Amino acid sequence: METLKEIARKNLGIKPNNKIILSLDGGGIRGIFTLQLLKRLEEIAGSPCYEWCDMVAGTSTGAIIAGLILNKKDATQIEELYTQLVSRVFTKRSFLANRFYNPPAFDKKNYRGLLKKIIGNSSLEDLCKANGLDCLFTAKDMAAGEETFFTCINNKGSMKGTYKSVLLRGVLESTMSAPTYFSPLERFVDGGTTTYNNPAASAVLEALTYGGAGKYKLNELTVLSFGTATSLRFVDPKKTADLKGLDTMFWLNYVMEETSKDASEMQVDMLRSGLFKGLDFRRFQLSLDETTMHKLPDRNIEHVPEVEADWLHELTEEVLSHIDMADVSRFPLMKAIGESTADFICPPDEKNTPVAERKANWFRSDLIDPKTHRGTLVTAYGSVEAIKSHLSNASWLDSQITC
Repeated sequence: METLKEIARKNLGIKPNNKIILSLDGGGIRGIFTLQLLKRLEEIAGSPCYEWCDMVAGTSTGAIIAGLILNKKDATQIEELYTQLVSRVFTKRSFLANRFYNPPAFDKKNYRGLLKKIIGNSSLEDLCKANGLDCLFTAKDMAAGEETFFTCINNKGSMKGTYKSVLLRGVLESTMSAPTYFSPLERFVDGGTTTYNNPAASAVLEALTYGGAGKYKLNELTVLSFGTATSLRFVDPKKTADLKGLDTMFWLNYVMEETSKDASEMQVDMLRSGLFKGLDFRRFQLSLDETTMHKLPDRNIEHVPEVEADWLHELTEEVLSHIDMADVSRFPLMKAIGESTADFICPPDEKNTPVAERKANWFRSDLIDPKTHRGTLVTAYGSVEAIKSHLSNASWLDSQITC
């Protein structure tokens, strides 16, 4: 009789002896996108993630999902709990609260109460021992000026991890305390404020060289890395000197979002590069723009409130580029985009097709374009020829404004 782990590995095209790390990015309310993919992943695997994963890793909203997996919740159960958490966590602190003029914008009281109700006072070690899962969560320690990795790994019967005794709910509050949105948890702010909004690389390093050394092996490791869909800020080069709105607000948002996105992509590029020879890395991410939407199966979104479009393919750059991590009104839209992405990865019309004859991804490999070596659903905008032409032209360079 095959075990659930054996069945999942076979269904997902993973080598029988491979250990599996499930890595989940941060992204606020956009975590509902990730959950649509996880629900389909569990359907294909034949059982919940906690039955066949070896380690869960998460930052911010991804940490919430990973923490609930650590509590042996399946993706459907997590979606129900997650919806409660999101609907209550973005509670305005006061009428005058504002990210820029009177931060933080939101009060964590309801979030803290719900976490205590759902998770209780279990430590990382308690849950790892009880459920057979290793874990890694990230948070930025302002007092130490460095990222903190909250880990617990059962390595040959010895529980490894400097902070294995801490309460999971404390970790989950630390990692989601995004500056200007929420107050810090004493010394801790959101793990995604630096380079670890995508925790995949840190999870691999922890598994191979720190707490998991010896238990995890590079040539016997599969990493399933899920993004929360990224908003790409396309700025017309001719308009950078005269940006729309207040410059300060634009640049604060730009730096916070772009720094995190670029750091995430750097990690993805590194893990895809072949530097980690033998690693089975599978990344599932999407960029929120018109080009990508037209790659997805079209979907009726008449039921989605506050969107002037009836179909997914009618969504404009204006809408897609402004889906803020705290904009609860976009929750239904992100769910619809996630559902369509799940259908792109696992087309319903291929469900009964023999595996060897399927053309789509079905979570069996990295979702990457073999020609561009970029994510299949991540749009790349650039102009190599224009850059070469302009920056090679002394007259053009001298004509550019200096203030």
